[in-house]
Amino acid sequence: MSALANVPALEVRGVTVWFEGQDRPAVEDVSFSLREAQIAVLIGPNGCGKSTVLKAILGLVPFAGDIRIGGVPAARARRQIGYVPQRLAFDPTLPLTVREAIRMPLLGVRTPESEAAVKHYVDVFGIADLLDKRLGRLSGGQLKRVLIVRAMVTGPRLLLLDEPEAGVDIGGEQTLYDLLGRLVSHHGLTALVCSHDLDIVFGHADVVLCLNRRLQCTGAPAEVLTPEALTRLYGPTTAIHRHRPGGTAR
Repeated sequence: MSALANVPALEVRGVTVWFEGQDRPAVEDVSFSLREAQIAVLIGPNGCGKSTVLKAILGLVPFAGDIRIGGVPAARARRQIGYVPQRLAFDPTLPLTVREAIRMPLLGVRTPESEAAVKHYVDVFGIADLLDKRLGRLSGGQLKRVLIVRAMVTGPRLLLLDEPEAGVDIGGEQTLYDLLGRLVSHHGLTALVCSHDLDIVFGHADVVLCLNRRLQCTGAPAEVLTPEALTRLYGPTTAIHRHRPGGTAR
């Protein structure tokens, strides 16, 4: 077996992020590692540092510690990371089409292989009928599928998603996570998702990372998402609502 087979797809070691003017770190001494073809979900209360961890991996905020993608320092492996933001900041009146948006990451590097990747992911996510639509006219679920395709066309080995269910109805959430599962299983992709939806975590995560400035616990959903652990993480009023197929909850 190759030594590379044991190299984590993502390794975060002792990461601490301070923002100017704050009296304590936004995240402190965070360490975890993920294997290839895993879906990991980062959970925690609002302001706990979930998005900050993603920004550190992307190199968008300065940090202390070490982050590696496939054993390579993250600063030298940015092209191996795909990113799906919680919200896309753009002027909805701009005449930007879906076709143009998903090809933006390929500017200057378009090849027959990259064009084949575009076609493949357009088909996987079922957005062929949206290609000539303006981005500003898409529903929340449609826009999220487009953003995932946009993140995948460069062939990343690590996909970061910040609250992908935001702005999407319950049926759309299920579709998104089902498609994400296909990407992970069929392409050996590793996905790190920030989420507040604990029901989604139960149904789709291989690994749960519980964060409240520091990493509180990690493990499989059934091991980590106990009433005791959730009370420590969120406080005593936390409850998990399971979605029924068809969009209701119980």
